[in-house]
Amino acid sequence: MSLEKFLYNLHFDVAKTKPPDLAVDWEDSPLPYKLYRGLPEMPLSPDVPLSLDGTAHESGKTGLREIGHFLWYAFGLSQLSQSVVGYSDGDAGLMQMYRRFAPSGGALYPNEIYMYLKAAELPEGIYHYNAAHHRLVLLREGAFDAYLTSALGGRCKVSDCFGLVFVSTMFWKNFFKYNHFAYRLQGLDAGALLGQMLETAKRFGFETGVMYRFLDRPINHLIGLSEREECVYAVVPLSTKPWADLINDDGSHVEPARVSELCSELPALYRRQYVRSVKVGVSPLLTRMNEAAILDSMGTPPASIDGQTRFIRQYGETPLPSAERLHYDLASVSRRRYSPNGDFVLSKVSREQLALLLRETITSYSYANDLDKRDRDHPHLNRVSLFCCTHNVDGLPDGAYGYDGVAHSLLLMRQGDHRLKLQLGMTADNVNLLQVPLCFHVAGDRGHLRRSLGFRGYRIQQMEAGMLLQRLLLTASAIGMAGHPLLGYDAMLSDEIYRMPTQGITGLIQVPVGAYRQGPRLTGGLHA
Repeated sequence: MSLEKFLYNLHFDVAKTKPPDLAVDWEDSPLPYKLYRGLPEMPLSPDVPLSLDGTAHESGKTGLREIGHFLWYAFGLSQLSQSVVGYSDGDAGLMQMYRRFAPSGGALYPNEIYMYLKAAELPEGIYHYNAAHHRLVLLREGAFDAYLTSALGGRCKVSDCFGLVFVSTMFWKNFFKYNHFAYRLQGLDAGALLGQMLETAKRFGFETGVMYRFLDRPINHLIGLSEREECVYAVVPLSTKPWADLINDDGSHVEPARVSELCSELPALYRRQYVRSVKVGVSPLLTRMNEAAILDSMGTPPASIDGQTRFIRQYGETPLPSAERLHYDLASVSRRRYSPNGDFVLSKVSREQLALLLRETITSYSYANDLDKRDRDHPHLNRVSLFCCTHNVDGLPDGAYGYDGVAHSLLLMRQGDHRLKLQLGMTADNVNLLQVPLCFHVAGDRGHLRRSLGFRGYRIQQMEAGMLLQRLLLTASAIGMAGHPLLGYDAMLSDEIYRMPTQGITGLIQVPVGAYRQGPRLTGGLHA
């Protein structure tokens, strides 16, 4: 199968991404976190702050205590959940999950966090964040400023950072259940994690952004990752200096590094690790996709990134009420975030609530990255965009709308109540869309940014969609609503509702949002 056809199937012919007789071996399932054995460990403070209101912790302190709190709110195990599930034979069973503040498909959490840390309380070097025990595990000791500067194409002043976060994906952790469809989930999950991480960094006063373009093999070599099993998807510098002072747009002052020469500077790293699975499968197709997305040279940064949304305005435009920025306690909102299944309760939504939800989601999504020039005004806001099918919104006719964040207005794409059509397009009946007033679709370039970024563009697009998704979920939680991310839907059907094919875009994820009642489950917070 060609890689282009594979990407098409991931969105428009999902049945072809899984064998029809796929049987999940739950007895041999991997752990939702990675464990290293026999390496030095540094416990992190379990006394995490129970409030992150945006003022009390904006100290910019970069000690081990603050780094530990930052990691826990970004990706630590935050909650133990037990719920009763029904089976097709009429029996019921108990399902127990360890959850985190960012959502993950099937709560499998395929991502891992590594860090290059320069803190006074521990040796300088490369660490893995052991989420299961809230510890840092030392993988490679040493100063790697020069090495990482080269691996990042000379575009980041690593010496001005107190740390770099590497967000990776372990392929087996959700391939065992979702087969090749896992490739779509991996990028979305990484994006949701990045969205939570950037929001957390704001509360601790850290200056940060996301780097998508780097030399993959030297980064993976430094950490000790086998590219057939795991690969770094994004690099997040942490500093007390502004992003504009950290980033050089073109890296022209640095001689280009050759991958083989850079990797030869450090010995290979082999560390014992435990994932629980006895049989770990390797998919040749996912290996090909990963290799196609790898950068062996930085080249010249693209002058512009394709795929920005051009909204259709011919069917009517509705200005929304003005909405101020929403200030909320991230800790409380993260703990409260909930993904209803059959727990949505239809209620009326005011235009002010909708305006606040849209404005805060898009505004909070604005972030620094290495794709946009520093002198451009957030063009990434148009690489992914929000569309919404509405029902029972006060003073707004039912319809399918696109949200123009610049004009703060809704653009009518198609009139009418589309809930039943969207319900019929779902592959599972886990959510009753007739009980949902707002059904969002995060949309992006139908060509997945390949024209300017090659196959790497697909995973970048999925990460940006995941980042926007997490902002939507946090904002919904802050105003007393909840959202449930869904990939089991007919993308062609929803695209047609919004007339997306004529705009060259497609829906990347479906998110019903509304009021809810708590389902029958027992939950407990995992913090001191």
